[in-house]
Amino acid sequence: MAPVMVKKIFKRLAVPLDFGKKFGKEEIFGSHKTFRGLIAAVAFAMAIAFVQSLLSSLPSFREIALINYSQWPLIGLLLGLGAIGGDLVKSFFKRRLGVPPGSRFIPWDQLDFVLGSLLLGSIITDYSLTFFLTALIVSFAGHILVNHLAYFTKIRGEKW
Repeated sequence: MAPVMVKKIFKRLAVPLDFGKKFGKEEIFGSHKTFRGLIAAVAFAMAIAFVQSLLSSLPSFREIALINYSQWPLIGLLLGLGAIGGDLVKSFFKRRLGVPPGSRFIPWDQLDFVLGSLLLGSIITDYSLTFFLTALIVSFAGHILVNHLAYFTKIRGEKW
C-alpha cells in the first residue's frame, strides 16, 4: 500500500519506471508504476524492518521471528524491492493481455507483491512450505480486506 499512500505527494517522482517506453504496442509496465512508488515501497519496508528490529529485543518477538533482524536494512531493501518487482512482473503481463491498469486481475493482484518479496527474501532466509503457503493465503485475504478498507475510507478509487 506504500505507493498508494504517497500518490498525492512527491509529484516530481511520479515518473513511470518504464519512461513510457513500449514493448510492442503497449507500455512496458504502464504509467501507474512510478519511481515514487518504488522509493515509497522500499522506504516503508525499511521502516517496518527497523521497527521489527527494535521489537526483536523482546524475547516473545524473537521466538516467532523468521529472520535475524540485525540485518534490517537488507531485509527492508529486499522485501520492498521484491514487492515492487512482483507488481512490475504482473503489470507487464497485464499489459500484454490487454488488461487496463486498475482492472481486476485475480489472483495476481493479491499475490504479486508477496511472491516477489518471498522470492527476494529467500536470499537471506529459508521458508518452510507451511510458511510459504500461509503467507500466500493470508496475503490474498488481507489484500482484499485492506483494499476494501482503503476504498471505503477514500484512500483508493477502486476496491482492487
